Amino acid sequence: MEGIKSILIIEDDEVLRENTKELLEQSEFRIITAANGRIGIEKALKFLPDLILCDILMPQMNGYEVLEHLCNHNPTRNIPFIFISAKTNHDEIRRGMNLGADDYITKPFSEIDLLNAINKRLEKFDVFQESFSNISVYSDKSKNISSLDDFKNLLKLRGENYSFKKRSTIYKENENANFVYLIEQGVVKTLKKDYKGKELITGLYRENNLFGFTSFKTQSIYDETAVAMEDIWGYRFSSNNFREIISNNPDLTIEFAELLSENLSDIKDHLLEMAYSSVLKKTTSTILEYIQKIEEEPKDLINITRNELANVAGISTESFIRSLSQLRKKKIIKLEGRNIRILDLEKLRQLH
Repeated sequence: MEGIKSILIIEDDEVLRENTKELLEQSEFRIITAANGRIGIEKALKFLPDLILCDILMPQMNGYEVLEHLCNHNPTRNIPFIFISAKTNHDEIRRGMNLGADDYITKPFSEIDLLNAINKRLEKFDVFQESFSNISVYSDKSKNISSLDDFKNLLKLRGENYSFKKRSTIYKENENANFVYLIEQGVVKTLKKDYKGKELITGLYRENNLFGFTSFKTQSIYDETAVAMEDIWGYRFSSNNFREIISNNPDLTIEFAELLSENLSDIKDHLLEMAYSSVLKKTTSTILEYIQKIEEEPKDLINITRNELANVAGISTESFIRSLSQLRKKKIIKLEGRNIRILDLEKLRQLH
């Protein structure tokens, strides 16, 4: 950490605010203070401090609102942000971290804990800045982007902010694929519709997930529609920039290919489950009927060939086997050679 670092303290308790200010000034930090969240936002945008310490419970605007506001502004979105609060509830801490806070210090805090947290975050941010501040997606230095984590960090540093309200359409199937998206907060679903207008959900994306990438080489169109399932925000890169980085980084290309492969595998499983949903009901009915007729206890093995049970169900053996595989994945049955063991009779009845 070179040079004197500036810290903005946003705290409505005057005594605590001044005591913290004095403590940090003795450690050779330049301190800026704000008595509430609104003033804190104004000073953050004006002075662009190296780090922000912020209380949660404050008049006019609470700490969560302050963080969310600053994250939606390019100049302040990457400033290390530490909550200082008497709140120790796990859900409250998780909420702060999910919004993008870098750390959480509970009151009362010791001098050493505060300084350790500040120095750790400043050092980490310096490394981040050094790694990416000189990178242009149009230069050879973009070859430093060799992993998905590197790409996400570059998106946060150089990408464009976006936000969508719940149920908003982010992009539609067959539109030009202009952007690649990273989610900082919220949930997105991608979907396709059949000829009857029924939705098939092809993917669910949450915090720190990427979506919207299609072709690695040429301009293309989106092959699905993306919709916000709740209010979301994050960062996006133009597809041109994305392809520029991909072309310079073989290792990153491999990671994206693996990610695409995982997504396709998930979609395939989902399609199979939908296609064989009626078959699954026939399969469960047949198993339950067989148990009832031969009066076996569910803990006992069902000793009958797949072909015989399929004939009872009136479906092909291949379809019956696929249904058994689904039941096995749901841990409702266990396959032991040609035998079937019931593990959860109640779930089997619910499917029926």
